[in-house]
Amino acid sequence: MAEIYERFVSAHGVMIVTPVYWDQAPGGFKLMMDRLVCADGGNPDPTSTSGKKPEMAKAIELAGWDYPKHLAGRAYGVVVHGDASGVEHLRQMLCEWLGWLGFIAAGHASQLDRYIGYFKPYATSHEDLDKEEAIFEEVRNVARALAQTVPLIREGRIPLLDKGLSSPRQK
Repeated sequence: MAEIYERFVSAHGVMIVTPVYWDQAPGGFKLMMDRLVCADGGNPDPTSTSGKKPEMAKAIELAGWDYPKHLAGRAYGVVVHGDASGVEHLRQMLCEWLGWLGFIAAGHASQLDRYIGYFKPYATSHEDLDKEEAIFEEVRNVARALAQTVPLIREGRIPLLDKGLSSPRQK
């Protein structure tokens, strides 16, 4: 997870492409989301706990810090695909999660949910995907929207609209 978090921190934009499983994010992806809790106001100095020492971490938190959104200001794009149910719900949930972390949507074209091989057999799902040529261009458009947004954010041309606002509820 440390490697994944380091990549999130160094990225100016993130594109998530995922299938939907039973109206939910795949297990491994959900675990990664849960472990990114440190990005949402977690300990600003992970070295201060000398590893996984819960009592030390609790003491540091209770002593007070401002719960920084470590990944705020980065752009995102999301693509969710599935064959039976839930693509729109998972896409919406991922966009809300990224927004909560302070990410910025790269425009309307950066959020895509599509059914592929809708209610067709699993045995033909790869062939069904290969036949869906339009989906490949739609995914490229999500990537293009993200690629266009990142430099605008870096140049300050897309401001953080809530910059300077402080929450009355730290956590």
